[in-house]
Amino acid sequence: MIAIGRHPGAQPASGGAFSAAEDKPFWARVDAVKVVAAAEADAVDRHSLFPAASVQALRGQRLLGITVPRALGGEAARVTDVVEICYQLGQACASTAMIYAMHQSCVACVSRHGQGHEWHDDLLRRIAGEQWLVASSTTEGQGGGNVRSSAAPLEHDGAAIRLDRAATVISYGAEADALITTARRHADAARSDQVLVAFRRGDYTLDQLGGWDALGMRGTCSAGFRLQANGRQEQVLPVPYETIHQASMVPVSHLTWSAVWAGIAADAVERARAFTRRAARLGGGALPPGAGHFAEAGVQLRALLGLIAASVRAYEDRAADQRALAASDFQAEMSSLKVQASESAVAIVLAAARACGLAGYRNDSEFSVARHVRDVLSSPIMINNDRIMANLATTSLLSEVPASVCR
Repeated sequence: MIAIGRHPGAQPASGGAFSAAEDKPFWARVDAVKVVAAAEADAVDRHSLFPAASVQALRGQRLLGITVPRALGGEAARVTDVVEICYQLGQACASTAMIYAMHQSCVACVSRHGQGHEWHDDLLRRIAGEQWLVASSTTEGQGGGNVRSSAAPLEHDGAAIRLDRAATVISYGAEADALITTARRHADAARSDQVLVAFRRGDYTLDQLGGWDALGMRGTCSAGFRLQANGRQEQVLPVPYETIHQASMVPVSHLTWSAVWAGIAADAVERARAFTRRAARLGGGALPPGAGHFAEAGVQLRALLGLIAASVRAYEDRAADQRALAASDFQAEMSSLKVQASESAVAIVLAAARACGLAGYRNDSEFSVARHVRDVLSSPIMINNDRIMANLATTSLLSEVPASVCR
């Protein structure tokens, strides 16, 4: 097994004790969820089912609230730990892993930017204590994937707030216990003047606007909804969404998504390894024609894991410094990570498929990587790489080419 940051028997990078409800070592808890996720992965994919057993296992192993501060009932795990869990889950069930990644990105936003405020502290306690699952609504109407533009404004009536939003996508929205959503600050605000608001399930209704019958990532159940929510002003996070976007939403999302895609790629490589070994054994030691593709996939996977590990370290090094997180070079690095990781993961899985040949192409083979191909193809599309690269091009106009390699 190739891991990003996992060591046998290790506790989360934050160290310390875990919930009294769980005596098992940290990674044993993750492994227990992997078993459940792997068992239902094919059915989740085949029928576009929410991975209910896997999410229940995440709750049972108390992994949904691990990043919540200890003072609020969590384990104060770092992004490093979450990234590793996403990588491990990605090897078992891509949909489960992506749901976990999106949930933890939501928790990171509330924990970093809402902590210390009574309403948000109570939400974090529920995430840790009751293992609430949190979804996000950041895409809307014709704007699609442009998360830095909101059409629907937050309506204010004294301390009361109301939101009526046509959300293009809310992944696992019908299954979530709470959600966070972007909105224009008020009716007269510019589309880019956004706030992030947290709502509990009882605060909102979801009317489904469309289904989710996609090529891959079918268990994320990423349907469109009309979101109608009512709450109080205290549910609005106290800093502008622009700040949250730079410090938490983008880096944590891109790190965890990249780990999910790497996990998909890793399992595809392991299947290619098993196929190549069997073919060599049956062929008297002669390697099959696709062995070169297997070697290529392994090299690329190690490079991808190195990229993710370096990016995690870069984030952790800056995590306490808002100015460093907002710096254009770091934002460009996080955007570039998403693009590089998604393109690389696709290449790895396709190389593994070629290594396995027809056995990898078939759906009914023990070496099948058909689901892996379909799931990983979501990576450059569901959050469009072309949009990210266009934004990177604008940022790059302000940066100079490095003058040296090593200095």
